[in-house]
Amino acid sequence: MHQSDDVRSQLKLHFVVFLWGFTAILGDLISLDAIPLVAHRMFIAVVAIYIFLKYKKTSTAVKGAMRYKLYAAGGVIALHWITFFHAIKISNVSITLACMGSAALFVSILEPIFFKRKVAWSEILLGVAVIIGVSTIFWSENDYATGIIVALISAFLSASFSVINGLLVKKESSAVITVHELFGGWALVALFLTATILFSDRTVESIVPTLPDVGYLMLLGILATAYAFIQSVEVMRHLSPFTVVLTINLEPVYGILAAYLILGDEEKMSKEFYFGTLIILAAVVTNGWLKRKRKRKLAQQQ
Repeated sequence: MHQSDDVRSQLKLHFVVFLWGFTAILGDLISLDAIPLVAHRMFIAVVAIYIFLKYKKTSTAVKGAMRYKLYAAGGVIALHWITFFHAIKISNVSITLACMGSAALFVSILEPIFFKRKVAWSEILLGVAVIIGVSTIFWSENDYATGIIVALISAFLSASFSVINGLLVKKESSAVITVHELFGGWALVALFLTATILFSDRTVESIVPTLPDVGYLMLLGILATAYAFIQSVEVMRHLSPFTVVLTINLEPVYGILAAYLILGDEEKMSKEFYFGTLIILAAVVTNGWLKRKRKRKLAQQQ
């Protein structure tokens, strides 16, 4: 591997992580509520990734039973995005991104269950640190209590999706998995929206984006979802999983800084909030470092 490939991949990865943090800002700028917002995002991303796969002449076919597992996983990621954007709507970008750091805690709880391995004491201690960080945010920003709870639910759904994907990715390619998951998630959200229009007081007008919304949704669906996903897979050819995971942990940092610069005073938080966020990030980074150390030790023993 050439050093230039490594540097280029590092830059691409940081840009992808910035885009993921930027999704929260786009969610704040889009006037639609969370459910139609997610429906539009998933549809645009599905079309973009499908076109990309066809251009690459990659088959999107999957076996019968696997298709429905992918659709179910898509339902989980749809719920994650709905709760994520709803948390932004009822609190703000900084609160939501800070709480998303707790996803690492939920993964450390779920992984031993799904992959049948022992729970590491270090993960329990770091989980306690994350709880302390979230509690600090909760008590310092209790005006946003509901938003914090919804963001934590979103973090749990994100962790659940990551663990489920860890099982499914062994059976199909990442790109094919994603296009089916996004389609399945979109179909479920679209059916729900149709039902609410037919049988409740939701109007068709409430799911139609304004002209500015269309621009933001195209950025969200194509750049921050389809492009970001494709590039995140590509950089893994040149970078170690540890480097990728460690860089992804910068998502809240990029997102919170960008939100403050773009959205202004509404994103200015208390000192306690930033202290709590720092505790969460430190715990997540330490967890990644310890995991790498354990893997090296296991590799040396074999």
